[in-house]
Amino acid sequence: MPLFKRVIAEFFGTFWLVFGGCGSAVLAAAFPQLGIGFVGVSFAFGLTVLTMAFAIGHISGCHLNPAVSVGLVVGKRFPASELLPYVVAQVVGAIAGAGVLYVIASGNPDFSLAGGFASNGFAEHSPGHYSLLACFVAEVVLTTFFLLIILGATDQRAPKGFAPIAIGLGLTLIHLISIPVTNTSVNPARSTGPALFVGGWALSQLWLFWVAPIVGAVIGGFISNIFFVAPQPTVREELSR
Repeated sequence: MPLFKRVIAEFFGTFWLVFGGCGSAVLAAAFPQLGIGFVGVSFAFGLTVLTMAFAIGHISGCHLNPAVSVGLVVGKRFPASELLPYVVAQVVGAIAGAGVLYVIASGNPDFSLAGGFASNGFAEHSPGHYSLLACFVAEVVLTTFFLLIILGATDQRAPKGFAPIAIGLGLTLIHLISIPVTNTSVNPARSTGPALFVGGWALSQLWLFWVAPIVGAVIGGFISNIFFVAPQPTVREELSR
């Protein structure tokens, strides 16, 4: 599959992740009486990845996340030469998804970006007012395990055909744990899209949601290499089976 088609798939996949996941948080989480709450938002993020893994996993590998792409390079499951185009496509897709969400959300006269627009934050901008250190550790640890789930589920020795389910449910669990802490990033692109619309504090805190997930992804890739390594196809090849 040509690289340009794969990066287009990453654009649309990341668009769907941000629009679906952040959209559930902005539009439906606190809707009067019928709001889906933290549990619903957690499943929404997991479902975006699960559905896209089936839709585009065989095309691009369905990374949808710069940290995942970095971790797959470290885990020797993705070529470093293709990292930058993937990351650019993911970030642009996330911004586009946040842009469409903004257009829809702003159609409500009560909508305000002061509500955070599903941005990630720490300290006073953490949903539970968790400290910078707590938020950094949470993002590193959760991204580490997300990479271990991805690398393990797509291992050629793993049961075939179940990787999207394991990865989607893994992301659901991650959100169930950490929405109160950071509003859950584990994905620099997902954090960048909403932050660009909120500006101010969201942009000033965005660095953490690039640094911590990438650190976690590198750790996850190294753990996989040290303890679980075996000759492997790329993630894209494995998801296409």
